[in-house]
Amino acid sequence: MPIALTRAGLVAERVTQAFWPVWTVLFVVFAPLMMGWHEIVPLEVLWGSGVIAALTLLYTLYRGVRVFAWPSEAEAIARVDARLPGRPIAALNDSQAIGAGDPASEAVWAAHLDRMAAKTRDARAVEPDLRVSSKDPFGLRYMALLVMVVALLFGSIWRVGTVADMASGADATLVTGPVWEGWIEPPAYTGKPTLYLADIIANRVQIPQGSFVTIRLYGDTGDLTVSETVSGRTDDIPPATDQQQGFEVTQSGTISIDGDGGARWNILLLDDQAPTVDLTGPVEADANGEMSQPFLAMDDYAVVAGTATIALDLARVDRRYGLTVDPDPRDAVVIDLPMPFSGDRADFEEMLIDDFSEHPFANMPVTITLQVEDALGQTGTTEPEPIILPGRRFFQPIARAVVEQRRDILWSKTNAVRAAQVLRAVSHRPDDIFPDETTYLRLRFIIRRLENIEEVGLTDDVRDEVVDALWELAVQLEEGSLADARARLERAQERLEEAMRNGASDEEIAELMQELREAMNDYMNMLAQNAEPNDGTDQPQQGESQTITQDELQALMDRIQELMEEGRMAEAMELMEQLNELMENLQVTQGEGGEGGPQTPGQQSMEDLAETLRDQQQLSDEAFRELQEQFNQGQQDGQQQGQQPGQDQGQQQGQQQGQQPGQQQGQQGQDGQQGQGGQQGQQQGQGQGQGDNTQGGLTDDSGQGGEGGGGDAGSLAERQQALRQGLNQLRDGLPGLTGDAADNAERSLERAEGAMDNAEDALREGDLPGAIDQQAEALDALRDGLRSLGQALAENQTDELREGQGTQTGNAEGRPEPERRDPLGRQMGTQGQFGSEESMLQDELNRRAEELLRELRDRSSEQTRPQEELDYLRRLLDRF
Repeated sequence: MPIALTRAGLVAERVTQAFWPVWTVLFVVFAPLMMGWHEIVPLEVLWGSGVIAALTLLYTLYRGVRVFAWPSEAEAIARVDARLPGRPIAALNDSQAIGAGDPASEAVWAAHLDRMAAKTRDARAVEPDLRVSSKDPFGLRYMALLVMVVALLFGSIWRVGTVADMASGADATLVTGPVWEGWIEPPAYTGKPTLYLADIIANRVQIPQGSFVTIRLYGDTGDLTVSETVSGRTDDIPPATDQQQGFEVTQSGTISIDGDGGARWNILLLDDQAPTVDLTGPVEADANGEMSQPFLAMDDYAVVAGTATIALDLARVDRRYGLTVDPDPRDAVVIDLPMPFSGDRADFEEMLIDDFSEHPFANMPVTITLQVEDALGQTGTTEPEPIILPGRRFFQPIARAVVEQRRDILWSKTNAVRAAQVLRAVSHRPDDIFPDETTYLRLRFIIRRLENIEEVGLTDDVRDEVVDALWELAVQLEEGSLADARARLERAQERLEEAMRNGASDEEIAELMQELREAMNDYMNMLAQNAEPNDGTDQPQQGESQTITQDELQALMDRIQELMEEGRMAEAMELMEQLNELMENLQVTQGEGGEGGPQTPGQQSMEDLAETLRDQQQLSDEAFRELQEQFNQGQQDGQQQGQQPGQDQGQQQGQQQGQQPGQQQGQQGQDGQQGQGGQQGQQQGQGQGQGDNTQGGLTDDSGQGGEGGGGDAGSLAERQQALRQGLNQLRDGLPGLTGDAADNAERSLERAEGAMDNAEDALREGDLPGAIDQQAEALDALRDGLRSLGQALAENQTDELREGQGTQTGNAEGRPEPERRDPLGRQMGTQGQFGSEESMLQDELNRRAEELLRELRDRSSEQTRPQEELDYLRRLLDRF
């Protein structure tokens, strides 16, 4: 067997070495034929190339036959024997040369033959040497193989057969005979490739609906014709002999090319399924009322668009109070569904996110219907899903009342008069419910607009203006605009208590707790900034109140939030009462003496910024009163047209006060709340007879005309300019802080300065509404700057801020503070160090700490986040 295999290997080896030029030439010849080059080159080039290829092939065959020699068995035996040590096969054929007839010599020779015979049993077939690199130093065989592989991938082996047809036909037929080409191009949204009709062997072809067929005919007109039944065309059908034809496939049928070399195909249409869409979860809302609705869309190819229709579910509306009347006609809300920017749209999940807090349907029963569409215009629709359209929830009572009347006005214009009456009744005693004079004056302005509507009617533009004003007022009442930290803290506590009673969601609880924490920090800063140095001998002895620190207060608020999220509202209310008592004790302690000292640069900047905020608020109030005076003046001028010429304006205003005593009393109560009791007398005196004040310009019933900002728009502009310049100096004197909070504070103060500049220009031009809008923007920017500056001071952990807040890392004995924990839930050491040996699985707080750590790791692995945030997350992970 080894001899036979070795001989076969020798045959392969000699065939390869003799005939490798033959298949190299064959590869080079067949590759262009498979690519169809013979169909496009001139006939002369085709024949010349064919002759050269034939001669080359004959030469290589002749050379191979001459070189090839059939291997003999002896050659195979010799090759096997050469691989064995001592050539045992040749030894077995040898004869004893000397010592013949000598028994000892013959015994030695026999033993030698036995050893050689044993070695032949290890004989193995010898592999052939198929390498021809020495004969092909330029690698021509590899080049030919590469060309052949490319032809197999991009060409067709059936094109080789057309060479015989061209060679057998007449010259005229070869040059001008009938030839055709055709393509079927599926719609782009399917993602399927274009089909070449000449490559389709089977007569049954399945293609998507909407595919476009293109056929080109070559040769003399009329030699070939095209017929089809797939387009469904009845009008404007081109002649069947047109050289180029194109049509869209709309139904199953046949396509045929009739004539010499024609073909026929049966076309089967693939049905395009309609898309589907489903809601994959309940609608959710965050603390600000922004809704999130998950959905799943599917199609056999791709979904191109989608819409969500939100319609009022009138049958489920609680028809009480302002909703008892029939609603004004209002179209359903139609919004576009979000589509993936990239990737496959055949099957995807997305989230519909939008904010409908200001829409008339907010917090009302509605139905939501999703609809998606594919490229053919087919649609898929969900069943109307009844939901409560999420919107912002208000917990402050007067804010809720304002929002409810806004809803009633949007429900029906006929509710405008009723809304004015309700709002006037609600604001009967303003000193008990309004946090400042500005909000009350704005409400009075809105009420007068509504009462005036009863005479002139309510248009759509006026209604939109009124509801926008009511929304801004409700937001201001809910969020508050107080510069005093103590009032803001009380405000945050009241909102949180309202949320406890009304069953707020987890998102709303988190937002209110964050507001309470910020108000607490501002209040602690205010206590530290207003503290006076003392010798420590008059410290009040109030038990544990001496050791209460800000960290313990934060722990108490964390516990309140945890109880509220668990639904244990009674326990949360008890802890809230304890927190209120602690804050009252802190106020008493501060009044009797504190641990204050010299202010740090950061504390001084906070105090100056708070003072700027108070001054800007006061200036905005005065500008609003000036605008109100203009509005009242316009009404009084209209009434004076029916008066006698000698009647002065002061008397007319006194009559108006007599007709509306309740309103003036409410205004006086509000003025008393603001500490401007002197205004009452001034207003009364003006109402009784000081009508001459209107001759020089705007009247001033605020009692602050002597301060340079009451009735002169120019003086208001000068005060605004002074505030802007003071803010500029404050920005230049800010302490050097680093971090995102410091950058946010700088941007907020820059935005506030720009708004002040715009307000100053508006005041100089007499545009009070524009000035009030810019002042409101400046107030918002100042509040953001104050909050960010406090956060920046805390993040930088300066010694000045620690002294200002009065915090410490432990009690007098040096033990860890109760519930004093690091961000991962571990108890702090006696020296304020992070970490301990205690178990991380001991209670609910530690479980939440593990969740926090996992969230930090997940966020740090998202490379799309800003680099500064990633660095901050890695520092947190390295530390904890």
